[in-house]
Amino acid sequence: MAKEATPARRYISHTLADWACALRYEDLSPAAIEKARLFWFDSLGCALGGSQQEDARILLDHHRAMCSAGPCTAFVSGFRTNPVDAAFLNNHMIRAMDYNDIYWKADPCHPSDIIAGPLALCEMLGKSGKDLILATVIAYEVEQRLCEFGRPGIREYGWHHATLTAFAAPIAAGRVLGLTPDQMVQAIGISASRTFTPGAVTAGKLTNMKNTVDPWATRMGVESALLAARGFSGPEHIIDGKEGLYAVFGHVHYKGRPAEFETATLLEGLPRAAGDHYRILDCGMKSFPIEALSHAPLTAMMKCIKDNHIDAAGVAEIKVEVIARAADILGDPHKYRPNSKETADHSLPYCMAVGLVDGMVTPLQFKEERVLDQSLIPVMDKVKVVANDEFEALFPKFQPSRVTITTASGQSFSTRVDVPKGDPRDPMTADEIAVKFHALGDEILGRAACDRLADAALSLDSFRDIRAFTPLTVKGAGRKPKPSGKKKVIRKKQAAKRPAPRRTGKKGRPRR
Repeated sequence: MAKEATPARRYISHTLADWACALRYEDLSPAAIEKARLFWFDSLGCALGGSQQEDARILLDHHRAMCSAGPCTAFVSGFRTNPVDAAFLNNHMIRAMDYNDIYWKADPCHPSDIIAGPLALCEMLGKSGKDLILATVIAYEVEQRLCEFGRPGIREYGWHHATLTAFAAPIAAGRVLGLTPDQMVQAIGISASRTFTPGAVTAGKLTNMKNTVDPWATRMGVESALLAARGFSGPEHIIDGKEGLYAVFGHVHYKGRPAEFETATLLEGLPRAAGDHYRILDCGMKSFPIEALSHAPLTAMMKCIKDNHIDAAGVAEIKVEVIARAADILGDPHKYRPNSKETADHSLPYCMAVGLVDGMVTPLQFKEERVLDQSLIPVMDKVKVVANDEFEALFPKFQPSRVTITTASGQSFSTRVDVPKGDPRDPMTADEIAVKFHALGDEILGRAACDRLADAALSLDSFRDIRAFTPLTVKGAGRKPKPSGKKKVIRKKQAAKRPAPRRTGKKGRPRR
């Protein structure tokens, strides 16, 4: 008797692929659709500001030298390239100022680092705004779940969250391409096997790679989806099979315990209908262009100064109590002497010092001349960053921070903040996002063009073809040149020479 074939094992990637391939725009909740529009609004503003950063200019120059024209648009410059490079360049611009969205559970993530990938593919294929909204919601859902299912999370083992983005990005890209579930599984395997990112990119002295690794993971996700569509294969067991994510991290111990992953957190309750809860509703935005865990302490300090009418010149010490990982990431010795924007926006001493002196923390505070201003050094040295064990137990449900300011006269004032502005429990409104958007974009596109782009972002799903949307992201696009006086005269003369139409038939209608 012939032996029955053993059924092929179904891995986690199969379940994720089946879900993403089956989900339709009509299955999304109105709240999820509206949130996707708002995240695009916020992300486009971040991209406009990010386009002016030095690393964004370097990458654009590099790709101009390396690539020929293609069907996809790079923001601001209008450079035309292939979807893989467009995804990378545009996602990097969204990320470049560290001003885009934030979600932090066991691990942190910025889901908007993914969404320019689906945009590029929608532009290449002439897909609709609804297709883009659907892929955006999928990107947020998978990325945020990946941040929740690690115990305690890969960040604690020294790995960067771009490692997780490599699993989410091909799913969002593959949905736009209309991959089959099997092709989607292959795309996940191709992408994730290429993009494991060590935490060195955000540890100690920071470099241009800090804002680049996540967009690069998305770049790989887009290319992997395109390869899978052609039949290229990847390991389907990349998450929970032999030598996959689970196995690799299972060898690593943190505080005496091996890494753990809760599969149920990743897969259970995946939304399938408008009445279900979508994770995109739980993601936050940034009201300051700084690392996420800096928001609560900076908010606390600004509130403390305002409420107690504290004079910056009279401050002797600023004690900042935060969770342990914030103290580790944002208060290590390198952060007391930042020499680049990348290090400064991840430096609690710098952010607190410049906020105290300037009374605000905006993109202006991260220009090179301000970061290198020697007058801020003695102010930074007044900042003492301390890990608080009590706060640790409240994270990630809350991001508690307490700031105690001691003045030269010996007075002390304390303020505690548990939820920073932009958190879903204290969300930024469309009007507040608009202030941020115009502050970042008006000098780049012009106020009128920014207004048009803002209106388009807030009605993104009304576009039948996303190729009508992308030109609005380009500087100078859509402006109709005014004809010179000479041309007007010529046209008038030509009109004068043109013979009147011959009229025949009833009621003097012109012959056609």
